[in-house]
Amino acid sequence: MQERQQVRKDSRLGDGLEFDTPERVSYLRELLAKARQASGKLASLSTAVKNQALLAMAEGLEAKAEELLEANRLDLETFGNASDQKAMADRLRLTPQRIAEMASSIREVAKLPDPVGSMSSMWMRPNGMRVGRVRVPIGVIGIIYESRPNVTADSAALCLKSGNACVLRGGSEAIHSNTAIAVTLSEAAEKAGVPSGAITFIDRPDRELVPVLLKQDRFIDLIIPRGGASLMRLIAEHATIPVVKHDAGVCHVYVDLSADLDMAHAICVNAKVQRPSTCNAMETLLVHQTVARMFLPKLATSLLSAGVEIRGCPKTCQLVPEVKPASEQDYGTEFLDLILAVKVVKNIDEAMDHIARYGSRHTEAIVTSDYGRAMRFLKEVDASAVLVNASTRLNDGYQFGLGAEIGISTSRIHARGPMGLEELTCSKFVVLGSGQLRT
Repeated sequence: MQERQQVRKDSRLGDGLEFDTPERVSYLRELLAKARQASGKLASLSTAVKNQALLAMAEGLEAKAEELLEANRLDLETFGNASDQKAMADRLRLTPQRIAEMASSIREVAKLPDPVGSMSSMWMRPNGMRVGRVRVPIGVIGIIYESRPNVTADSAALCLKSGNACVLRGGSEAIHSNTAIAVTLSEAAEKAGVPSGAITFIDRPDRELVPVLLKQDRFIDLIIPRGGASLMRLIAEHATIPVVKHDAGVCHVYVDLSADLDMAHAICVNAKVQRPSTCNAMETLLVHQTVARMFLPKLATSLLSAGVEIRGCPKTCQLVPEVKPASEQDYGTEFLDLILAVKVVKNIDEAMDHIARYGSRHTEAIVTSDYGRAMRFLKEVDASAVLVNASTRLNDGYQFGLGAEIGISTSRIHARGPMGLEELTCSKFVVLGSGQLRT
């Protein structure tokens, strides 16, 4: 029986436009049907074919680097250079180095073990029946993301290696870049034996397509969003498909009273300055009151010279006159820019209480030489990744040895932290019997 189209005339986005029109539904379902068909073939595709396709995809990016840069220039020109959009512009920008890194990440994925078909365990039941769990692809994964064109390449590579078809929907601000990357990848993959539709890109930038996409549970098995608060609200309101969130990164570094201050200085500068527009950049620095007088002035000099605007508590402002007073709102803000909130705390308990109140459970770090406090921090701080004596910028699939990542999940169900190949599979039970019956 043909599925009845339900066009809800009263469902609207913020701009007042109807979104689930028959034309939009038809456009999406044509793409999604191909992706669903491809997913069945991908699930049984050999590791050799998948790896060959990944290598071809990496070569394709390098061969078409100039075309990708030209497409990106169109996006950057349209986006503009407003001062309050510097962080997003940085995430949007492609460079020869970033294209080379995209290709390198795909090659790293090709080197990784194929999770599909691996059996984590098998056990014997009293009746002689053997029961096991084997890893299988999830199916069709929809990725909705903003700004960063490298997500297109990372997502396609990880989904392909894990046997999943992917449906990619990037933001309108990167439509030329994402289209060029997706076409390059899909053409290379298909020539290497990957079924058409395995890498599906939604090339229409209108925002009204997103709520329609979020209701296509007949075709899509999982949605992975990567974006800001407005995207997360939209998904929470409209999704009828399971969602693994890649949410905001309000990340902290706590400098303990026993910290090696030279190490702490290097970690804090790296966590804030190395690439401030990323979700794992430090947004708030917490410093133990015992070392604040020795530590903060020197650190502030380095940060200020790097262009960082520091917003501090009264104690911080007293120690560093160049610092601006912090507001309550600053301590829960993901700046994604060269802005840092700083607070002097009495002890590790106040630091962890602050993190629990203002953090987003993304990435948290402590700098300390005290083993007991390091273990307390690891055990009691709730985040997708908790680090001791290391920069928050290291919470990354590539840095953790997962190859590329499809996102850093802040969800608690199915996957948490960087999502690599294993996190893009699920398990099914297999049973080996010899005629057993239930009595």
